Amino acid sequence: MPGFGLAMGITLTMLSVVVLLPIGALLLKGADFGPANIWETVNRDRVWAALWLSFRLSFLAALFNLVFGVMLAWVLARYRFPGRRLLDAAVDLPFALPTAVAGIALTALYAPNGVFGSVLASLGIKVAYTQWGILIALVFVGLPFVTRTVQPVIEEIDREVEEASATLGASRLHTLRRVILPMLAPAALTGFALALARAVGEYGSVIFIAGNIPLVTEIAPLLIVIQLEEYNYDAAAAIGIAMLLISFAMLLAINLIQIWSRRRIGYV
Repeated sequence: MPGFGLAMGITLTMLSVVVLLPIGALLLKGADFGPANIWETVNRDRVWAALWLSFRLSFLAALFNLVFGVMLAWVLARYRFPGRRLLDAAVDLPFALPTAVAGIALTALYAPNGVFGSVLASLGIKVAYTQWGILIALVFVGLPFVTRTVQPVIEEIDREVEEASATLGASRLHTLRRVILPMLAPAALTGFALALARAVGEYGSVIFIAGNIPLVTEIAPLLIVIQLEEYNYDAAAAIGIAMLLISFAMLLAINLIQIWSRRRIGYV
């Protein structure tokens, strides 16, 4: 294949510089710190609370985006209505909007004196500076990953497949469950993994609306930043390694589910 060697060399170089070297530096820092010290740093109530909060809310936000992101992609791909182009462009807004700006905007909206927050406060519901606020911020930044991953797949699905299912007597729900969703599953899981990865490491849009109370609304990335500001690089590396291992385990599980879904589609 012409140019294969040059293309492969550039690819491996960029992969090493952007991905492998930073991860290698983190692991090397952890190796110097020692496994026992890493465990001692991580095995604290404050750290476990921050890790549990970050990964739990990230998973819930990615799950929410998986459902409603697929629905939004279906509407954008299959229907024509006034304002569709505007809605389609708005989906990409979290990509272009700086995360700090997004965090300030969400806080202004959901604060007790904000547009939405004042209405919710009258109902006795507080969003800003609670875990609900963190969840909303993570949903905001992760929704485009699912929608933009699934939308091209929906556009490529031949409508004759649905018509054939209908002519064979299948209901709309049966066609959706047995024909459409299996074809969308690999792309939807990819979008879910991307949204989850983005949410786990999100910082800028969360710290403004979270309240940042230890053991309550303090996320793991903020805890790493706090350690860095105190020049405690070993502790920051230890928490980073813990996040890396948990993220790797979650993404590995998602990839295994993707492989299973692809094999199931091929078998069917």
